[in-house]
Amino acid sequence: MKQLSDQQITDFKSAFPSAKENELMSSHTYLKIGGPARLYVVANSVDDVMGAFQKAKELKMPWAVIGGGSNLLVADEGFQGVVIQTMDRAISFDEETVTVAPGVFTGALAKATADEGLTGFEWGAGVPGMIGGAVYGNAGCFGGEMKDCVTFVEAYDVKNEKGVVYSNAECRFGYRDSRFKHEPHIILKVTMKLQAGDRVEARKKIDEIMSKRKDTQPQGAFTAGCMFKNVDFTNESELEKLIREGDEIPPAMLQQKRIAAGWLIDKLALKGKTIGKAQVSPVHGNFLVNLGGATAQDVVALSSFVKMKVRDDLGILLEDEVQYLGF
Repeated sequence: MKQLSDQQITDFKSAFPSAKENELMSSHTYLKIGGPARLYVVANSVDDVMGAFQKAKELKMPWAVIGGGSNLLVADEGFQGVVIQTMDRAISFDEETVTVAPGVFTGALAKATADEGLTGFEWGAGVPGMIGGAVYGNAGCFGGEMKDCVTFVEAYDVKNEKGVVYSNAECRFGYRDSRFKHEPHIILKVTMKLQAGDRVEARKKIDEIMSKRKDTQPQGAFTAGCMFKNVDFTNESELEKLIREGDEIPPAMLQQKRIAAGWLIDKLALKGKTIGKAQVSPVHGNFLVNLGGATAQDVVALSSFVKMKVRDDLGILLEDEVQYLGF
């Protein structure tokens, strides 16, 4: 990627004096991996996000908006442009409607809605990162997804240079997918509809989810969450192509018509596989862990190895769930 000029950097910093130069992205990702962003800006409001974006565009600088960095792998070389990290934490309630800024942590929102006596988002306690990224990837776990509760998303349409408001249907949510993955937008505000319920029961459900997460996912490890998408099937014929004779598919997967990538990886005895300082988690096969000092190339190499083994041994092409920046 072409390096920014001294004049570009000077002009940007004149508008955003708080912008940091050569900020290591390893400090801002859950994997603790990533080289320097040539410029890094913390955006505490919609105006900050849009101002930094517009300035980068005006100066013809590459840009990227990130959230909590939970689902992100940044290249060892970093990013030769402007990284804008949204930190707007605003939440407002109007009966069963919740309006949320993209920089609100998903887990914090789950607890806040429970405290308001609202149900339907308890599962969000099990999702790392922020709401903007959760909408972008239609994040979900333990039976819930963003598509189940989002009513509107306010965003900036980068290609057509205008503000837009999308209904749930217009967001085109799919499994770990949305229109935002395919069309460049900046997510500015999310409106959600939940249901009135019991505070105590909602908090109890959150506690149960967090306990289950603790039992089934690596704790205290540097990881970007699930590395690969699970594999959907629609009928018995497709299922037969995904499994080997004699395989016993867990009933929950058959019911959901979705084969867990971690289960496939476990079947191939890949838990614990290590390349460099990156490891397939011994706890959950769909988590790649930074053992300490792992590079982005270690993770890419390990991810490629896992995908190759699953393809060659099972005939299944795993798709990445983690997003890449700077590659």
